[in-house]
Amino acid sequence: MNITHLEHVIIALMIQCALLWLVSAKMGGTIAIALLLGREIAQHEYRLGIQRGWEWGETLPVGMFEGVWRGWTLDSAFDVLLPAAACAVLATAISVWRRKSSALK
Repeated sequence: MNITHLEHVIIALMIQCALLWLVSAKMGGTIAIALLLGREIAQHEYRLGIQRGWEWGETLPVGMFEGVWRGWTLDSAFDVLLPAAACAVLATAISVWRRKSSALK
């Protein structure tokens, strides 16, 4: 685990918490992870393009969904999986807390 994994976890949790007044905790976590997943896929597409001699201003020589299934490393997988786990834990904790607080009333 490196510092980027922790940064991604913190960013995802901040997005999830910022969206709590608009959507449920589960949906907020889903939106946060979708943003991080899109960022990782874009990074893979650029990395593949650079490997193929791409330069700025040219059309990116990458297939439509190639960034989704190529270029993944353990590091980039953890950049998405660890924030997903953290958001799931927070969403579960909020759900349990809300159930307990409503049962006490």
